[in-house]
Amino acid sequence: MNVVVKLIREFKERDTRRLLKDYRDKVELIRKRNLEAWEDQRLQVESLRLQEEARSGTHLDELLVDAYALVCEAAKRTLGLQPYDVQIMAAIALHERFLIEQHTGEGKTLSAVMPAYLNALTGEGVHVLTFNDYLANRDAEWMGPIYRFLGLTVSSVQAGMSLLEKREAYAKDITYVTAKEAGFDYLRDTIALNEADTVHRPFHYVVVDEADSLLLDEARVPLVISGDSSASKNDGILFAEVARQLQPAEHYDFDEFQRNVYLNDAGAAKAELLLGCGNLYDSHNSHLLTSLNCALHVESILKKDVDYIVRDGEIELIEEHTGRVAENRYLPDGLQAALVAKEGLQWKAGGRILGTITIQHFISLYSGICGMTATAYASAMEFEDIYALQVVQIPPNKPNIRNDHQHRIYTHKEVKYKALIQEISSVHRVGRPILIGTSSVEESDMLAEALAISGVPCQVLNAKNDAKEAEIIAKAGEIGAVTVSTNMAGRGVDIRLGGGNPAQAEMVAKLGGLYVIGTHVNESMRIDNQLRGRSGRQGDPGASVFYISLEDELMLRFGIHRLFRAPKQDEALDDAALRSKIEHIQRVIIGQNFDIQRELNCYSDMVEDQRRILYEERLEILKGERKMSPSEQRVRLFYIDEFWADHLAYVSYIRESIHLLSITSRNPIDEFHTQITQAFEQIPAKIDHESANMLRKLGGSNDPAKWEQFGLKSPISTRTYMINDQYSQDKRSSWTGTTVLAFWGSKILKMVLWPVHRMSKY
Repeated sequence: MNVVVKLIREFKERDTRRLLKDYRDKVELIRKRNLEAWEDQRLQVESLRLQEEARSGTHLDELLVDAYALVCEAAKRTLGLQPYDVQIMAAIALHERFLIEQHTGEGKTLSAVMPAYLNALTGEGVHVLTFNDYLANRDAEWMGPIYRFLGLTVSSVQAGMSLLEKREAYAKDITYVTAKEAGFDYLRDTIALNEADTVHRPFHYVVVDEADSLLLDEARVPLVISGDSSASKNDGILFAEVARQLQPAEHYDFDEFQRNVYLNDAGAAKAELLLGCGNLYDSHNSHLLTSLNCALHVESILKKDVDYIVRDGEIELIEEHTGRVAENRYLPDGLQAALVAKEGLQWKAGGRILGTITIQHFISLYSGICGMTATAYASAMEFEDIYALQVVQIPPNKPNIRNDHQHRIYTHKEVKYKALIQEISSVHRVGRPILIGTSSVEESDMLAEALAISGVPCQVLNAKNDAKEAEIIAKAGEIGAVTVSTNMAGRGVDIRLGGGNPAQAEMVAKLGGLYVIGTHVNESMRIDNQLRGRSGRQGDPGASVFYISLEDELMLRFGIHRLFRAPKQDEALDDAALRSKIEHIQRVIIGQNFDIQRELNCYSDMVEDQRRILYEERLEILKGERKMSPSEQRVRLFYIDEFWADHLAYVSYIRESIHLLSITSRNPIDEFHTQITQAFEQIPAKIDHESANMLRKLGGSNDPAKWEQFGLKSPISTRTYMINDQYSQDKRSSWTGTTVLAFWGSKILKMVLWPVHRMSKY
């Protein structure tokens, strides 16, 4: 098998070498264009010619050399930037719909300008999707002079803009916007009752920045638009108190990935006693069982200052891959309510969901997709399987001379932190800048306190102060700087040696450059590499090392502390087999997460297919492509939205309970598809029936006031947010004897009562 893998790798490497040679040949052609002697006006006339060629049908591949030569010259004249050969190579790969891996500090922002300009020549619009609003605004303003010099328009979209401002921004040739804001705007468009209230044009070409974070880490996160609700409830307090009285192992068990928790027989008995509800698994107690499971999940799995923080009386979830607050993100309603109750806060109930789409499905709306990131190769299989995107590694402009040390592995956390503090203190004394990547807000605060006691001042970058991140990161390369941060994914700001001061940069380089220290290894090697990549940019010296203990969460979860038993000692363990095992665990987790994503896709793909079928009809009506009176148009749109919202509620209900079917040896995914297909097939008839009834009531009136009178209007207010899709594994081992009995009892009862129910309808 190893021989086969080796052969495949050799074939891929050979293909990559051939591809990169082709790109170098094209770069040579671009350089030969040599437009330095051209006056500004001549360059602009040439850009206009390319626009006319593109809009008359000339294939963009034929215009690439001329277009890229123009961008290179415009970048030099407007911003003083001369693109490196490798940046142009990256730009060619992006146009050819590859996902490029380009090291941190290699200039991805400028690389993206060339394909964005080329693909915008058609007039169909280009989106550059960024990780946050700050980067969208920064990159649009920074690169804007290049586009405008060449006669194209550019803008950025920011959360909170008015509908008119967004419509104008999306009408530009190039629009910089976050993936989630573009997705939320799309969802708002899908419930608009007038075309004038929509903001998006048809989706054309997209460049995805920080592609691994957006296309993999956040890909399955559903974006949601709902009717707002001010209703509140406090019934979660009781279940929070019950959950606190249940003990792990004695009353409940975890699944093998520690993602879910299950009551055992003893736990069910104690819960029944505390709730005074009788058999918890009786059908009339299903709401109690659901609420208790949610309370148990947030009590035993979700940790304050690790998974979430409490700020200004509100729960704020922390994005695990970036360590910063996941703005406008919630757990599914039951879990969110339970988490609020756990912290003793007031829960405002979520409104009715009107529309939803995952970031993955939103991205697939574009006809042309490409992306860029510093860490893609480790997940190449996922990119190819999910998006049909192949990864191309672009060589660095200057060789990477960063020294990546072997992991330093200790027996216990206490010893690890002692060695860590000693190392930081020692390096800090000589003035070398240090960046420390931690696992959580809790750990970053704890480490900062320990460093302060040791006389080492530091800056902390975590979810509690992420508003200052650009300022903190920009200074992280200065002499004597010590920066303690949560994960560095998607930060988007370079750490320059000496903070950009040439004289200070030279001094820092002599000290060895930026020293990156990880306090743990992450589940994903990509996240580790993102931290390492902050050091050694553009051929700078630098170093990285990870400190690990056998008591770290990842080690405990996979039983490494049992496999490698060692007495407590102050010195690091020198064990090649242990290091190899840790790398193996990270590869296993990549496979597990890939399987989870594929399984979640099986649920969401069907719903998305249904949404697109219904939305195609809706769009034709909205754009007046069907012959209808204004009243017919309004009524039809209204009921499409109504019954789609009902369908989403039904889908959510089915999804929450579908795992029960695993006990009957039926495939939950197949059963889910069957049930929602049957429900979806009923929607057209429901829309026809209710539309006909309403049109009779209206008497053909095209008076908007009468439409309002009959409730044919958009929701008074809406809110948009993201939901963390909770993976629930179907495991028979989670079923107790009580659960099995209750399940089958419920099925038999339904079989007995069904004929009676049928008779009552006639």
